[in-house]
Amino acid sequence: MDGRELLRSVKVLGSVRGLRTVRTAWRLRRTDTWGLAARGPERARVPGPLAAAEALPGGGVLRFARSGLRITVSAGGTVFWGWDGAEPLPSYALAGEAPEPDPRAALEPDTDGGWRIVSERVTVAVSRHGAVEVRTPGGVVLRRDLPPRWWEPVAGGPARWAQRSEVPADARFFGLGGRTGGPRLRDGSYRLWNTGPRGLPGPEDGPLSLTMPVQFVVSDAGTHLAFHDNSWDGRVTLAEGEEGAGSGHDRPGTAEVRMEGGPLRCWVVVGTPARVLHGWAALTGAPALPPSWALGLQHVSRGAGGADEVRRVVDGYLERGLPLAAVHLEGGPDGGHGVPGDGRERSAGLPGLAEELRERGVRLVSVVEPAVRAEPGRARYEEGRAAGAFVRDARGAEVHGVAGSGDCAYPDFTDPEVRRWWGGLYEERLRQGFAGVAHTGDEPLVPGPFGNRTLPRSARHALEGRGGDHREAHNVYGLAMARAGYEGLRRPRPQERPFLLSRSGWAGTQRYGGTWSGEVSAGWPGLRASLALVLGLGLCGVPYTGPGPGGTGGSPSPELYLRRLQLAAWLPLFRTRTAGGPGRGEPWEFGPEVLEHARAALAERERLRPYFGTLAGLARMTGAPYVRPVWWGAPEDRALRDCEDAFLLGDALLVAPVLHRGADRRAVRLPRGRWYDTATGRAYEGPGQVLVEAPLARVPVLARAGAVIPVSGADGRLALEVWAPAVGRTGGGLVVRDTGDGWEPAEIERYRSRRVDGRVVVERVTDAGVAEVGLPVRVRGCGQEP
Repeated sequence: MDGRELLRSVKVLGSVRGLRTVRTAWRLRRTDTWGLAARGPERARVPGPLAAAEALPGGGVLRFARSGLRITVSAGGTVFWGWDGAEPLPSYALAGEAPEPDPRAALEPDTDGGWRIVSERVTVAVSRHGAVEVRTPGGVVLRRDLPPRWWEPVAGGPARWAQRSEVPADARFFGLGGRTGGPRLRDGSYRLWNTGPRGLPGPEDGPLSLTMPVQFVVSDAGTHLAFHDNSWDGRVTLAEGEEGAGSGHDRPGTAEVRMEGGPLRCWVVVGTPARVLHGWAALTGAPALPPSWALGLQHVSRGAGGADEVRRVVDGYLERGLPLAAVHLEGGPDGGHGVPGDGRERSAGLPGLAEELRERGVRLVSVVEPAVRAEPGRARYEEGRAAGAFVRDARGAEVHGVAGSGDCAYPDFTDPEVRRWWGGLYEERLRQGFAGVAHTGDEPLVPGPFGNRTLPRSARHALEGRGGDHREAHNVYGLAMARAGYEGLRRPRPQERPFLLSRSGWAGTQRYGGTWSGEVSAGWPGLRASLALVLGLGLCGVPYTGPGPGGTGGSPSPELYLRRLQLAAWLPLFRTRTAGGPGRGEPWEFGPEVLEHARAALAERERLRPYFGTLAGLARMTGAPYVRPVWWGAPEDRALRDCEDAFLLGDALLVAPVLHRGADRRAVRLPRGRWYDTATGRAYEGPGQVLVEAPLARVPVLARAGAVIPVSGADGRLALEVWAPAVGRTGGGLVVRDTGDGWEPAEIERYRSRRVDGRVVVERVTDAGVAEVGLPVRVRGCGQEP
């Protein structure tokens, strides 16, 4: 930081806080200077020629001249390989033990001096120089990982490594966590380091609160997911291929993963998109099931104002007939709603307020940061310091950042005892009447005048007793904090499903709750960025998610506010926000027309709550996201693979949000089959592109012919909405009934629709045969032909 930056910090933050921030920045930088040894000269290494092979259950170990490779195929068809002795465990991503190897898969010699493992779902071949190919059972190559390279410091220390992979020329890349530039990831370099909001992020610039080395690759040959289980800082450089490039030969797509340290180990899951994410959930854990109320609208109350501000927001919604499920109370290290247990004088009236709101059907959610005010005599800080709970530097001193009006310490959530201590603090949140918790600043970030900084890379962490530094712990910090919060919420109330949101996380974060990926731009580009975040995270196994509410960069126009609200109403996590102070964050602040259209959007969300509940239950059982790319059921359709401005909500609905100013109609690309405009009833035939009306009052939503959708009827009870199947075709749908906010297991009900003598018949299909539906049924789309 030079003199101009120093002057600017004083101007921006004031002399006292500005100088404190500068001092902290220098202190953190100095900590790394003496806490991390310089890498010095490095020695490059490659595996070298194959020397020997040893068969083991499901695979084996191949020994090369300068490295070793362990490779295993599990009973479910999931492939694991690790270089230099890397094992599946320990891992923050895996939900438990590594999957059992497939006893029928055996290591056997292959052509040209290589070896292969053949299983029912996948074939893996290893060349004599260390290239690893993943093939379909028919022998089509899905992925080819070239021999890796390492750079090892001569004086010792963690080795950097690079792994270059090739995929088919027509392949498209998705994933890598929450990326605003997605969902399809274009050619470029993508950082793997959780950094949080950065300035005014647009489609090509963050936020990067939740990154993970998960590539979801779709090609004509098939679909696969590749996960490099390494939490160190890194980059993934992607380049799409080209068919017929150079003398008529295909140029394959490439993905190069570079890591600054840590193990070189990889998991690959192959199959249809649904099968891939089912296998991914089996590996990293089933998504947490949110409480039923969490599928409704949640509003974030920002800034000072206390109980009166909360009541103003709640009254504003309910008195205007707008459904509201929860209010999030934001705060920070200085506030009564930040660090658990701090600011008790401001929290004295919370139990009464929470009870008052719960009687009106509204819950309170506490927004919590990991930063703890490092103020001597402060109860929570003294308690944590006595327990040795805070992150320390290489010399044993606590690492402090600056937030609010003082220094802050950061708990080490990679220590099981610290997680238990921190989780125990959430019991107080529950006693105060909060129904759940939302984490923010959990990347973790140290606020500064020119952007947020992470903790020093030399800071020490327990890492489950293994010991290590922040280079390895940084990306899993939010995941470990989510685990602490989830377990802390569940211990005192084991009969209830916890509600937990995290801004940051890593692979496996879905086990503990949902995510929100920071703020996107408040402008029109932020709409596309919001959709990209949700689609990308869904393909990484995180189904219950949504963008940060409100956006950054100024107040939106009435049209933009409404289009943003309409999009959010179709996403799993639906939140709005009060912008800074009273006003400019609620629907009624934008005039009567916006209010009326917002009321319609919220009413449709409420009507479809049983459908969202069904998608939540299916996500828990199968790993399938609520929000899916339009190519989900037809990944071989290249036109659909390039469609990024619409999405499927489950299997039944296709949502085409309005992403451009002034648009009153838009083009929609349809998958194969008949689709009905749910507003007009008009039928369209896919595959192909159609032009549909998109007035300010709504966004285009199309229903698949034959779909059976659970909805809330006029009396508030469960009913079925059925869209007529095409003549000669059948349809159907699934229903997972609401079992409340506990752990009672839910059953999947299956329904089938068909045409009989010109009328639509709906039947419930059970193991014993066909049964009566037992629910009110409304049939739509009859008599409508393209």
